[in-house]
Amino acid sequence: MRRARTLFKKAFTPVTIMLIPHSNRRAVNLKVPSIGVLLSIALWFIGTVFVLSVAVDAFEYKRMKDKLNFYSAQFFELRSTISSLQKAETELTKLFSFKTKEQVLQNLDTSDSGSLDMDNLKEQIKITMESVGEIKDFMSQQKDIYLATPTGWPVQGHVTSPFGEREHPQSGETKFHTGIDIGANPGSPVRATADGIVSFSGWSGGGGNLAVLEHGLGFSTYYAHNRMVVVKVGQKIKRGDIIAYVGSTGNSTGPHLHYEIIREGKAINPLKYLQGRS
Repeated sequence: MRRARTLFKKAFTPVTIMLIPHSNRRAVNLKVPSIGVLLSIALWFIGTVFVLSVAVDAFEYKRMKDKLNFYSAQFFELRSTISSLQKAETELTKLFSFKTKEQVLQNLDTSDSGSLDMDNLKEQIKITMESVGEIKDFMSQQKDIYLATPTGWPVQGHVTSPFGEREHPQSGETKFHTGIDIGANPGSPVRATADGIVSFSGWSGGGGNLAVLEHGLGFSTYYAHNRMVVVKVGQKIKRGDIIAYVGSTGNSTGPHLHYEIIREGKAINPLKYLQGRS
C-alpha cells in the first residue's frame, strides 16, 4: 500500500516545461504531471505508428489498384481478341482444321512465374487470327466461284438432245450442238442456274425468245426457245430466280429449253453441271 502511494505521488509530481520565445517576451512555464508527459509521448508514438501504417496501406492500395487496372485492360483486350477468334472459328471449323485458341493456350509456357505471358499470348493469337483471315479470304473466293458456277437443272424435264455432234432435227445435217435440249411442259418456269446479270433478253432469230446471263469468272449461260422472257437487260439475278417460261419459239420442233454454258468464250458440256459437279 505504501509502495502504491509512492508511485502515485511520483506520477503526479509536477514537471516544469519552459517555453522560451524568440523575442523579448517573457518565458512561459508549464507545470505538467509526470504521468501527463509519459502519456503524451505514448500517444505521439501510437499516432505516428498509425499514420505510417495508413500511409503504407494507401500506397499499397494505389499500387494494387494500378496493377488491377493494368491487368483488367489486358484481359479486356484479350477477351475482345478471343471473341473475334471464336466467331471466326464457328464459321470455319466445320470445313477446315487449323490452330485454334485452345492450342495457343495449351502451348503457353507459364512454369517460370505461374502467370500468363500476355505478350506471348497476344503474339500467338495474332498469328492464329492471320491464319483465320487467310482462310476467310479463301472461303470468300470459293463462295464467289460457287455463286458464279452454273449448278443444277434450269427446268424440270429430261435431256432430248445432248451436247456435241448430232443430226440437226430440221435440216438433217450433222452439226455440233453447243448445248443440250431439255424437253419440258409448255409454260414450265426456267430458272437461273447461278447468280448473275442479264446481258440479253429478247428475240434472237433461230433461238427464239432468248435470255443470256453473265455470271463472272468467265461463265455465261444461254436459255433459248422460250415462250416468253421475264427479265430485262441489266437486271441482277440470283440462282433459282425465274427468268423465262418454256416454249417452242424460233427454230424449234417442240416445247423445250436449249441450255448452253459458255466458259471463257467456249461452249462446254452442261451435263456435268446439272448435278452440281463442276
